[in-house]
Amino acid sequence: MRIHTASHFAAQDGLATSAQLVRLGWSSSTISRRCAPGGPWQRVLPRVVLLQTGAPSPRQRLRAALLYAGEGALLTGAAALSLYGVRAVGPPTGSRVVDVLVPPGRRPRSPRARSAVRVHRPPRTCRSLPVHRLPCATLTRAVADAVPYLTGQAEVTALLAEVVQRARCTLPDLTTALRAGRRDRDPRVAGALEGLSAGIRSVAEADARRVLREALIADPLWNQDLYLPDGTFLARPDAYWPYAAVVLEIDSREWHLSPAGWERTMARRNLMTRYGLTVLSVSPAQLRDDPEELLAALRAALARTAPSAPLVRLTHRPSR
Repeated sequence: MRIHTASHFAAQDGLATSAQLVRLGWSSSTISRRCAPGGPWQRVLPRVVLLQTGAPSPRQRLRAALLYAGEGALLTGAAALSLYGVRAVGPPTGSRVVDVLVPPGRRPRSPRARSAVRVHRPPRTCRSLPVHRLPCATLTRAVADAVPYLTGQAEVTALLAEVVQRARCTLPDLTTALRAGRRDRDPRVAGALEGLSAGIRSVAEADARRVLREALIADPLWNQDLYLPDGTFLARPDAYWPYAAVVLEIDSREWHLSPAGWERTMARRNLMTRYGLTVLSVSPAQLRDDPEELLAALRAALARTAPSAPLVRLTHRPSR
C-alpha cells in the first residue's frame, strides 16, 4: 500500500493531508519522520504533505491551499483569476498568498498558514466551477475577492476592464457581484465602474478620458460600433465625436506587437478615413507625458464642421 502512495495521490498533484495518509496506513510519527529535513516528503502547510522533494510548483501551492482549507473549499481572488486566464493579475506564483472560500461556518484550525493562505468565509455557499481541474469561485466572485488587495486605481481599472472587454462577464453581472461584497464603496471600484458604464475598456482609455475632461473637451462616445447605412460594420474606434466625424485611436503596444496586428490597425483606419472620418492617434506614453500636441490637434479637428456631404452617413449602435 505504501509503495503506491505517490501515484494514489496523483489526482491531488502529489499532495495529501495527514489524515489521508493515516487512513492509508502511515502512522503520525512516520509521516513526521519522512517530512524531516532530508526526508522524501515535506510539509507545505499545516497537515498538508507534498510527497516529493524540491519546491512545490505554483499549481501544487494552489492544491495545497485547497487541501488545507478542507472539503468544499474553492479558489478565489487572484489565484482563481490566474486560472481563468485573466492577464491583469498575472500567472500564479509561489510568493502570492492564495485566497480560498470555505463553506459557511468552517474555520481552518491553524493560524500558522496565514502568510500562505487567506481564508474567506461567505455567509452562504458559493457556486463552484472547475477550472483546469481545480475548484474555483465564479469569475465575478473572484474579481470581488481580488479587489481589496490591489494597489491603486490603475490596477483596479485594468482588472475590471479586462474581464468586461474580453467578454469574460457582463458589466451588469460584474457590478452585481461587486455590490454584493460592498466593493462598490471603494472609490477605485466606483471610478472604474463609472468609466466602464461610459464605454471605457482599458487603463489607457481611462487616462485619455481624464486628460480630455481636464482639457474641457466634450465627452466622446467610447468603443461604439460604427455601421454603414446598409448595416455593414465599419469599425469600433476608441473614441468618437459624431458631430464632427472625429475618431481618436489609442495605440497601446500590447495590441500592436505583431506586424499582422499593426497592418489590421492601419487598414481599419484607412477605411474610416475613406468614409469621411478624421482619425487621430496617440500612444499611452504621449497621453501621460506630453498630451498637449494631441489636445491641440483634437481641438482643431473638433472645431471644423463635419463634411456637409460625407461619402457615407455613418450610424452607431451601443457596444455590448
